[in-house]
Amino acid sequence: MSESFAPTGSAGGHSARSTSRGGRRGRLLRQTFGISLLVVSVGLITGGAVGAERAAPVRIGALTDSWGPTPAVVGLRDGLQELGYRENEHFVIGVRFTQGDMAALPAAARELVQQGVDLLFTSNPTAAKAAQMATSRIPIVIAGGEDPVGFGLIQSFARPGGNITGVTNQDLELAPKRLEVFREIVPGLKRVLFSYDPTEAFSAAEAKVYRDAARRLGMVLVEKPVRSQEEAQRTLGQTRQGEVAGILAPRSLSLNIPGFVLEATSKMAIPAMFDSPWYVERGGLASYGPNTYESGRQAARLVDKILKGASPAGIPVEVNTKIEFAINLKVARTLRLTIAPEVLYRADRVVR
Repeated sequence: MSESFAPTGSAGGHSARSTSRGGRRGRLLRQTFGISLLVVSVGLITGGAVGAERAAPVRIGALTDSWGPTPAVVGLRDGLQELGYRENEHFVIGVRFTQGDMAALPAAARELVQQGVDLLFTSNPTAAKAAQMATSRIPIVIAGGEDPVGFGLIQSFARPGGNITGVTNQDLELAPKRLEVFREIVPGLKRVLFSYDPTEAFSAAEAKVYRDAARRLGMVLVEKPVRSQEEAQRTLGQTRQGEVAGILAPRSLSLNIPGFVLEATSKMAIPAMFDSPWYVERGGLASYGPNTYESGRQAARLVDKILKGASPAGIPVEVNTKIEFAINLKVARTLRLTIAPEVLYRADRVVR
């Protein structure tokens, strides 16, 4: 196992298109990526200043299926700094990432526990479940995902019980609106492709929500479940204009499907809608979804409570209600799309 460190400005890592790390996708469990290794000391904090500090900082292990630090991890770092913690001196976060391999998450979680981390940080239900399976002792803070009760992560929002608390997003609730916004951006949008990993619980739930939403909107959802990265790449790479008028990317990074959707937008000139502006900044047409950076920043307050001695079992789970809508006008022009002024006006972020 190797460890590497990156500048704290590293904020991406959603797909292989962003940082393939030399294409070494097979070495998933043995890669640890540090965002200047954020970790927080367990010293008590009073008045926003760090009080009595122990010799070694508290180690926070971030578990993700991405290709590097996610916006939620960066948000956690920034949130901790706002609370008075100093990076490297008071906190370090070691990021273990599995490059779209959901099956690798349990082993990666166990490795973090074996390394002696003091707190685990995750940004989706599958990673949180892997962390929960790895330890019932170490505090776990989630930042993202939905329905932690349904996934068996907590007992209730008010009294989580166990060793897990955190911040959830409205991912599934926003899916129908995402499809509706997609249609507003692409006039006459009728047939939309949705490729996903059916073995990943959240993706399966997302497919059902999109299926119902498409029916209500009078649209056709062309579902293409895939079970390997090779099949995902082949499916998206063979998509042609005329078969579908747009592509919806799944929220889950499983099998690097969002990365292949991004490639299809570029190579096949097919409009694609994502859940995060991260993709819009890298060639996606638009995104509509929770602000995951804000989820991490919000979660920093809960980490702070744990570091002051509170038990995760009694810290209520919060909901991040901040939504972000982004459009890439350069991509729109390439696709010969004219974005209606009223739609553009609603965008929180516009890439020109």
